[in-house]
Amino acid sequence: MTEHTPDGHHIVVDGRRWRATDPSIPDTFRQELVDELMAARRAVKADEPDARRRVHDAKTALGERGEPWWEEQTDAAFEERAAATVRALVRKRSASSICPSDVARAIGGSSWRTRMDDVRRVAAELADRDEIVVTQKGEAVRMDEARGPVRIIRGPAL
Repeated sequence: MTEHTPDGHHIVVDGRRWRATDPSIPDTFRQELVDELMAARRAVKADEPDARRRVHDAKTALGERGEPWWEEQTDAAFEERAAATVRALVRKRSASSICPSDVARAIGGSSWRTRMDDVRRVAAELADRDEIVVTQKGEAVRMDEARGPVRIIRGPAL
């Protein structure tokens, strides 16, 4: 069993403190992100290209890197974590797609609905860099032109 610090912000492994995963992440998303982290770590061991970025994205999405999850988040920190979460989830679900609400639920805590516009804005920026493709009814669309539900798939630059 992993030992936590009294405040719950860190775990202790062999006497070293490591930042704990954000406990507000719903279990299903947390497991997907942990699965992606483990796959990324295996990719590092196999010396695959972009493996270290995958590890960084997964750890940032889990709240283990970046601004501490227990502090008030700045807009820049939220955007960094949202982008990392989008990348980690689309890598994990490479055969399917994700919804922007998946990202908001994973990192937005109980107020995830209020972060949907922010997640969509971050997704639009990632789409502009070809890291993701935003789709609606199976067709690629621009996020700023899409009305209603959209899906996100892995882009050619990811």
